[in-house]
Amino acid sequence: MSLPFILLLVGILTVVGGIIWLRLHAFLALTLAALFVGVLTPSHLLQKHFIEEKGKSIKEAKVLAEKNIGSRLAEGFGRTSGKIGILIAMAAIIGTCLMESGGALRIVRSALSLLGEKKAPEALAGSSFLLGIPIFFDTLFYLMIPLAKALTAQTRKNYALYVMAIVAGGAMTHSLVPPTPGPLIVAGELGVDLGRMIVGGILVGLVGMTGAFIYARWFNRKYPIELRDNPNEKESKFIKLAKTPDDELPTLLSSLLPILIPVILLAGKSLLLPFSESLNENGLNGLLNLFTLLGDKNIALTLGALLALHQLIKSRLSSKTNLSESVKSSLQSAGVIILITGMGGAFGGILQQTSLGLDVAHFVSSQEFGPLAILMVAYFTTSVIRIAQGSGTVAMVTSIGIIGGLVEQGIDIHPVYLALAIGCGVKPIPWMNDSGFWVVGKLAGFTEGQTFKTFSIVIALQGVFGGIAVLALAYFFPQFIF
Repeated sequence: MSLPFILLLVGILTVVGGIIWLRLHAFLALTLAALFVGVLTPSHLLQKHFIEEKGKSIKEAKVLAEKNIGSRLAEGFGRTSGKIGILIAMAAIIGTCLMESGGALRIVRSALSLLGEKKAPEALAGSSFLLGIPIFFDTLFYLMIPLAKALTAQTRKNYALYVMAIVAGGAMTHSLVPPTPGPLIVAGELGVDLGRMIVGGILVGLVGMTGAFIYARWFNRKYPIELRDNPNEKESKFIKLAKTPDDELPTLLSSLLPILIPVILLAGKSLLLPFSESLNENGLNGLLNLFTLLGDKNIALTLGALLALHQLIKSRLSSKTNLSESVKSSLQSAGVIILITGMGGAFGGILQQTSLGLDVAHFVSSQEFGPLAILMVAYFTTSVIRIAQGSGTVAMVTSIGIIGGLVEQGIDIHPVYLALAIGCGVKPIPWMNDSGFWVVGKLAGFTEGQTFKTFSIVIALQGVFGGIAVLALAYFFPQFIF
């Protein structure tokens, strides 16, 4: 076993051991892992990385290799945080404002009204899929579970299906569609345009959600689960929110705009750039310039956040105090996520400096792996890390540190597929070391066995069907559809 792989093993064991055995916060576990790996990496591997992967001269490589681990760690943290900091903060504001203003509830109720009671599972899944883009899964489930229980009380059936529909929709976008942290940092490290990442994530996500939904329907018919009350729910603000009358909620259009505007701007920029010459020739360069400006990821998400804040200000459910507290709480949660993803990116950078990417690339080339096999390597690498330590975000940022060098070495497919393979690889198999496992189980009133058969299997199937979709797209459209 080569030294870079030994260093990788040291890093993974430190993260896993820190989180599982020492009960350290993920930020601290990642920091310790990065420090251990950085200290143990010899100068000749650092120089090799800077020369062969970064294209530096021998003189430049020696200077960079002489930097102490503290400086390299801080640089990696700053670089990653600079890429994702504003985006995560704005996404957190969008998510919180949608929740507090009743916008998220309006989207769900509109879907239920449009599709009807018989299609309530589809409405819950579709709403969760859309809301899962700006809202973190745990928070989303808090919002949606009262609706699932209300529907069950009304229909007297399908409780397990309603719960799994929420999971099938809401958890899928969490690892595939920016601006959630995992796909955001993976796209940034691989140099993938966010518009393409959003389009690809939605396409693959729909396949993964559909596959998981089929299982949910089968399980619900075979093993129905009765509604169970949680005695602690009465104090939940989400329960109170779910009972809000329709006339106190914002309109559907104003509820959707904070989500749709950033997606349209980001995707529009990606779609228009290949046709820049044609647009200029036809006097439409102004349209291109507009999307180039507003389609910048930071500006697009900021516009979405401003729209969400405007909605919250207008909402009957808010006040000046609520507004201030909502923004404060959203930025506090965003800060924690930024710390974790920033240090995760720094850890990934430290791993890359061991020349691990070169070793992985050489291994892949020596085995004559094709592009599809490389995607499978990325998928299973991420899966192993996720199963070991539980955090999807940690698994994604660690995985990118391992296989990110493949892009710099050159692969015959668009790097968006590598990002999507990592996003799907984070799904199998969530178990008791995953916070989502306990959130879903406790709020739904499921036993641990029932939680595994519902939540865990649904998430795993998302990864399986999503992974197949990535392979199919890469085979038929190696340079991506758009």
